[in-house]
Amino acid sequence: MTISDPLSAGSPVKPATVPGGRARVTLQIIADRLLVSTATVSLALRGSPLVAEATRARVQQMAREMGYSYNRSAASLRTDRTNILGVGFHDITNPYFAELLAAIEETTTANGRSILLGTYGEDLARQDRVLGTLTEYRPDGMILCAAGGSTPDTFAHLIAAGVPIVQLSREITDSLDFVGSDDRHGTILAMEHLIGLGHRRIAFLCHNHRISTGANRYRGYCDVLARHGIAVDQSLVYAGHGTRENGSKGIQAVLDAPDPPTAAVCMNDLAAFGAMLGLRHRGREAGIDFSIIGCDDVQEASQWYPALTTIRNFQDEMGRTSAEFLISRIAEPDAPPRRLLLKPELVIRGTTTPPRS
Repeated sequence: MTISDPLSAGSPVKPATVPGGRARVTLQIIADRLLVSTATVSLALRGSPLVAEATRARVQQMAREMGYSYNRSAASLRTDRTNILGVGFHDITNPYFAELLAAIEETTTANGRSILLGTYGEDLARQDRVLGTLTEYRPDGMILCAAGGSTPDTFAHLIAAGVPIVQLSREITDSLDFVGSDDRHGTILAMEHLIGLGHRRIAFLCHNHRISTGANRYRGYCDVLARHGIAVDQSLVYAGHGTRENGSKGIQAVLDAPDPPTAAVCMNDLAAFGAMLGLRHRGREAGIDFSIIGCDDVQEASQWYPALTTIRNFQDEMGRTSAEFLISRIAEPDAPPRRLLLKPELVIRGTTTPPRS
């Protein structure tokens, strides 16, 4: 008997078929081919040290040659667990959320789970459909970054169905676990840095009151202005989603104000990148004759020229902790809700400078 000649081991066994005629290779078929028990095959495919290394290698090779795939549906019926975690994000084109997702996936994989991702933009109706579809796959729990305008009722059907939920980055209710950054404090750090450099006319780009991050960052902006006796000038506040396009439009809009700013705090790094490009369209440069501060410190921030001064939100830790929170919530569904706010840090690079006299 050799692995290169699998048909010589035991009697030939035909794979079962599923509707549509597709062959399904089972543990029993592999066991019959190799003259071992199904328990041995199961343990070997899971890499168990209880199976001798040589046997484990033979089983795994046979499974590959026969096209075996794990029947997750059958396993979930036996254990009432799918080992799938749903992840719902409004956006993954923003590198901030891509970095969150990478941290989630690394942590869930290390804990023997897989993720199923759904995206829905800032569309509440689409979010409802996507979350409904994710629920159909019976995930053991969900990590969700809600679309703008979501309310505590948005997740009511998931809560009623007993789906464990962790809110990530955006918070809509204190009745569910939440992992995020202290967004108000982050903007306070940015504003105090600019005021310390001598700026008094400071814009806020891409204000979005429909999400908790936007509301809290804007509150920090207003709080620092009030602390220093500076009135909020709405001509220096540009509303919109935090995108490159809106950052570019926003900086040009505030530069056209009757008394234009000398600096701007941006909702996120993407808006800051757009603002830097918008400045160049006006013949100006961040870090020379205008100051720009972003928020998130995505990897791209340090690679721009000039490198972006920004607020570091530690999305690696945020994503990792959200996965750990969810795994704990699944194990202890009746535990009190937990809320973790990570403390952001100011990262000073090349886009801030004292105002030109």
